[in-house]
Amino acid sequence: VTLIFALLGFLSPAQRGSLLQSMMLLFTLMGVLGGYTAARLCKVFDGDEGRWKTTTLLQAFLVPGLFFGIFFLLNLCIWGEKSSGAVAFTTLFAILVLWFGVSVPLVFFGAYTGFRKERMELPVRTNQIPRAIPEQPCYMQPLATSLVGGVLPFGAVFTELFFIMSSIWLHEFYYLFGFLSLVLLIVLITCAEISIALTYFQLTSEDYRWWWISFSASGSSGIYVFLYSIMYFNSRLQIRHWVSILMYFGYMFIMSCIFGLISGAVGFYSTFMFVRGIYGSIKID
Repeated sequence: VTLIFALLGFLSPAQRGSLLQSMMLLFTLMGVLGGYTAARLCKVFDGDEGRWKTTTLLQAFLVPGLFFGIFFLLNLCIWGEKSSGAVAFTTLFAILVLWFGVSVPLVFFGAYTGFRKERMELPVRTNQIPRAIPEQPCYMQPLATSLVGGVLPFGAVFTELFFIMSSIWLHEFYYLFGFLSLVLLIVLITCAEISIALTYFQLTSEDYRWWWISFSASGSSGIYVFLYSIMYFNSRLQIRHWVSILMYFGYMFIMSCIFGLISGAVGFYSTFMFVRGIYGSIKID
């Protein structure tokens, strides 16, 4: 959504912090959608009330808590150096108010609404007795498929990633939002295709445990983004101070996690619709 606003000209990189502020505000407001989706998926996998509560708590606190913890530790290091670039305590308090006062209630409201909805209809009945899974070849192991699957989404964003990182770390303005939108569309299609393809190969090998494979097949691209950030640090940046190095890798870890979560979520939802489609076409007498 932030990219759409930037594409239409409402947000400009020349206005310092406008893109980041918009992303944080929209992430806060999207809590209702996140909670709703989490509850609906929990019901698909037969989650009871206790599991629904655990899922909602993880949705509300896990990812924001991890990122805020990294950000707070990095900010403490900057404070220790008495740098003017440290974030003020009032700004941190405002972020916490947005998180606990707006995002968390919206997540719980969305989860409550989603849990009250009817369970998604699955095309076939799930067998209560798990089938024996044949021994899989080495190239069909979860680790192998994940590492292979993450290459293609990363390859689709590789060139654009160089310009994005240059705009962040070399203080260059970035205005190519139209081209970035096209790259994003290609990445989403690539994530969906690679997850569906690898899941189909897994199902034909009589391995029905497709859910985490569909996520990790495209979500592992975040690992390649972080590895690329290491190469970029060694080849393009001249940073020697330990706090600056810590900030670079801390923020790149956050960016890599976000990219992995986005690509993994796209792969999972695409595969979920694909699996429902192929099993829905089975004629059961």
